[in-house]
Amino acid sequence: MRKSNFIIVLLLIINISFVLAGIKLIDKINAIEEKMVVSVISIIPTSNTDEKTIYTIYYSDGTTSSLEVKNGKDGEDAQNLTILDMYEAYVEKYGEISYSDFINQCFDLELDTIDTYTYINECLQSVGKIYCEFEEASYNRYPGGQTTTTINTVVSTGACVIYKIDSEYTYFITNYHVVHNSDAYQHPISQNMYIYLYGSESHPVKLEDKTYDYGESSIYCEYVGGAITYDIALVKAKTEDVLAINENVKEIEFAESYYVGEDAIAIGNPNDGGISVTKGIVSVDNEYITLSIDGTARNYRSIRIDTALYSGNSGGGLFNELGQLIGIANAGDSTDQNINFAVPVDIVKAVCENVLYYQNDNDDTTNGVNKILLGVTVSSQNSKYIYDAELGHGKIVEEILINEISANSIAENLGLQSGDIIKGFVINGEEVMFDRYYQMGDYILYLTSQTTISIIYYRDNVYTTSSYVITTNDVLNVA
Repeated sequence: MRKSNFIIVLLLIINISFVLAGIKLIDKINAIEEKMVVSVISIIPTSNTDEKTIYTIYYSDGTTSSLEVKNGKDGEDAQNLTILDMYEAYVEKYGEISYSDFINQCFDLELDTIDTYTYINECLQSVGKIYCEFEEASYNRYPGGQTTTTINTVVSTGACVIYKIDSEYTYFITNYHVVHNSDAYQHPISQNMYIYLYGSESHPVKLEDKTYDYGESSIYCEYVGGAITYDIALVKAKTEDVLAINENVKEIEFAESYYVGEDAIAIGNPNDGGISVTKGIVSVDNEYITLSIDGTARNYRSIRIDTALYSGNSGGGLFNELGQLIGIANAGDSTDQNINFAVPVDIVKAVCENVLYYQNDNDDTTNGVNKILLGVTVSSQNSKYIYDAELGHGKIVEEILINEISANSIAENLGLQSGDIIKGFVINGEEVMFDRYYQMGDYILYLTSQTTISIIYYRDNVYTTSSYVITTNDVLNVA
């Protein structure tokens, strides 16, 4: 049922009593004075038109900020003012603060209550389970040397999240190993894939002719691209097919960062039992594990979590307390359920952007990731942990030391030398500074042909920047 063309903001259009937290204003002011922090006093609509309502947030230090909220119009849904909106406005005005601290000092609510009933439920609009068909061959040998080949269709399953929705296609993220089968007869990438959205789930049914019927709630999709070296794949379905099943679907939101001890909430299809949610924390923010997807052992940068994962969780989203994506679940330790892994959000986002950028440029059918070779060998040094009392969490920081420069490489053209310390990149005018060793490798995935890259490095106590325009000759396709 459509919402009316005005907004109902539960518990937020209030006078001077703080109904949302069940606390009188005088009690809240006293608590604020004891803590010496800035808190939200009230939220009042101060301007209204047919298109939007402006809310003014009043803070305990006497200042205000404004939020613009869209009204429902011409059949469009209205946009509710949420606590997350208020949190983002607070951070913009007063600087970084953890979400839990914001809730505690402004609302005195239990954060887990908000997580469970709001943000993770919102995430369910962005998830699905995926089934991939593969043809496998079995060989029968008879006396005399005669051999016959039988082709069988097998189906594997995993999970996925909605990456991007445009007018023509909706793109889903999953694991490469979900859509890939090294034992497939001809095509290692599935040629027949179907997705079920949460709330419209069903299962494929094997028919007498050994084909599968996926039912009316299934959505046919096809492979766009990905890379076995990152265990990330992108598939797409027609947006009209997706919206025909559920017009309320939405894209996932990427987290800016993640940290040890943070909530890690997985949504997947464990043991093909349907989409479900499990919760744990981030145990290790950066760890390298060995996986063999096609018989070749490779190292993968991962987040370690204690969130329960099972077969079928692969490709599903790993979310933080705000419902923002921090990774894609992809592996587990079969001997210890409290040790599982996910592809970090930085890699997920970079791979997806890379695949979309190059999706029509790859000549082969693998549609792998394209990346440049900078031509440096690096290592980390001076690693240490720094705790931020205001944020309520910390991070490891380290320096990226250049050990060796390859001849005729981009690094040599940039004038880099052994012993330099790389501090960051400027990509088409946008600066990103590195405080971890692995960040440089992640951001290289954003570098495409015609990109202007400047490398910020430290040499002889001086910061220096040198620039280079990447050409098509610098870009290589990786599987």
